[in-house]
Amino acid sequence: MAMIYAATFAMLGSAQQQPDRFERREQPVIVPPTVFHSQQSANLPTAQTISRGAWLFEISHRFFPPVAEGFQALWGLDGPVANRLGLAYAVSDRAMVGVVRTNIDDNLELNAKARLLEGGTETVPVMIGVMGGFAWNMSDPGESGAGDNESQAYAQVMLNALIGGRLGIGLVPTVLRNPRIQDTEPETTFALGIHGQAYISEQVSLLGEWIISRRRPDLEHDSGTFGVELETGGHFFKIVLTNQYRMNPTQVLGGTPYQFKPRYWRLGFNVTRLLTF
Repeated sequence: MAMIYAATFAMLGSAQQQPDRFERREQPVIVPPTVFHSQQSANLPTAQTISRGAWLFEISHRFFPPVAEGFQALWGLDGPVANRLGLAYAVSDRAMVGVVRTNIDDNLELNAKARLLEGGTETVPVMIGVMGGFAWNMSDPGESGAGDNESQAYAQVMLNALIGGRLGIGLVPTVLRNPRIQDTEPETTFALGIHGQAYISEQVSLLGEWIISRRRPDLEHDSGTFGVELETGGHFFKIVLTNQYRMNPTQVLGGTPYQFKPRYWRLGFNVTRLLTF
């Protein structure tokens, strides 16, 4: 009887054990590297995208009076302002399409952006993306050539890397078509954007960017910007000082009439909000 009981318990125990083919195996979770948290620096794009089906809304201002005018112009806050509105939609986790408009020359742009790959190492993650757009200037500034030369275009590559988990750096080589609509004949030129961001905490970071462009009439100087970014609850709020009052890519990439000196700095801000439905 003891032998029968022992054999019976052994059979029951083996019956309760699931075969190997029914065992749940844990798959490793691969988290793609993130270099920049936001989809753009002050003006330059990053390789970061948003999740499929999400929307990204933007409102940005650049104040015309320089900060150097002091209390008389409330350090530039009395305005008027250059205003920009934008809306982008993620058609996939890696691709976005968008529209932006600024009141400077009533510049309206349709654009597309894609995150191509992530790589690098654990200590230095790397992301690469591409972006391009077409723009139309609905308002004629009244100078020679502008009435027949209102369209612009650009294409750029975003190269991003994160060093030490705290310092993001980016290079944005760009081909720009027709940077100056006042010219009777459009030109194709090259610009190089350089930007960086130091993450002080999960919510606060310092940012800076510089756009190297060719000298041309009324756009003799490179655009420079620096400021602080606050990140919270799906918002990115950037407060910046810059020598560039334009914001749309086909405008800011061409240069600025102002030197990068404190007496020419303008105050500005960017606000982006992630929307999911």
